[in-house]
Amino acid sequence: MAGMAATFSISSASPILSRPSPLSSLSFASKSFILPMRSFNRAPLSHRIPRIMAFSSNDIKVGSNIEVDGAPWRVIEFLHVKPGKGAAFVRTKMRNYLTGNTVEKTFRAGSTMSEAAIYKETKQFTYKDGPQYVFMDLTTFEETRVNESQIGAEKTKWLKEGMDCNLLLWNDRLFDVEIPITVKLTVVDVDPGLKGDTAQGGGTKPATLDTGAVVFVPLFVNVGDEILVDTRTGQYMNRA
Repeated sequence: MAGMAATFSISSASPILSRPSPLSSLSFASKSFILPMRSFNRAPLSHRIPRIMAFSSNDIKVGSNIEVDGAPWRVIEFLHVKPGKGAAFVRTKMRNYLTGNTVEKTFRAGSTMSEAAIYKETKQFTYKDGPQYVFMDLTTFEETRVNESQIGAEKTKWLKEGMDCNLLLWNDRLFDVEIPITVKLTVVDVDPGLKGDTAQGGGTKPATLDTGAVVFVPLFVNVGDEILVDTRTGQYMNRA
């Protein structure tokens, strides 16, 4: 468009911070051991999170975490616009961390805002206590209890004791739990395979896993088999 210049970026850097831990990455399979349960008083997160810093709209990029109207948002698209007349501005598309809603918002070039300090803590799922899921920090042995409703049924059905997960927090508030993308689970109930069924054979059948989840598996899979499942789609990948 004459008289207007624009620059567009699609980089995917993410400023989500992680707490120092020997378990800083997600486990792709459940562990074969659980450390003894110990309960400690959890130190207030406000003592462990540095002050949120303000930055300029000129610094906005894909993956930026910002606070708008008292809520944390992640920038998923942005466009710096310098019109021929009038002030420059930044057009963005943002996703609300708490609700998942996506909106478009425009900021004046050079305007300031607060950065949303989104933190990630890696903890091990240790056991379920009624409607709560208990996660433990294997360095401090601190326990964090998360209600089933906060995690969501689409995630809890894959949780197995000893599995490492990421807990996401903002302003001392836990708002999401990240589970491994790939999990190794055991088949506990399935119709027996038929003679002649092979790894190359067609057809599937429902199988119940040790977490209670049900997935469709090839005909050759039997009770006791360990399989890999993609938690994003709920689909069988292969035998472990």
